[in-house]
Amino acid sequence: MPEVAERLGIPVNRVHQLVRDHSLIAVRESGVLRVPAEFIAETGVVKHLPGVLTLLYDAGYNDDEALRWLYTPDESLPGTPAEALRGNRATEVKRRAQALGF
Repeated sequence: MPEVAERLGIPVNRVHQLVRDHSLIAVRESGVLRVPAEFIAETGVVKHLPGVLTLLYDAGYNDDEALRWLYTPDESLPGTPAEALRGNRATEVKRRAQALGF
């Protein structure tokens, strides 16, 4: 988390708040909370990630399921939703995440 805070230019406690608010997602590995590097852009958190996370949580996903969905390859995107969020396909990722709730 300190490295994430440094990359975002914010205090560590603010990074923890972003995770609690579901604006950012983290996983625990060997007792250490980690944020996938793909979710941090030069200007901050990847632009559409908070909205997609909200849609996934509203659809009943937990953190592990949301991460699995974000990193599951989808030939029709192509690639993973996480990769698509960093490109020009974020709208399609949001549409698919929204459809999961129905």
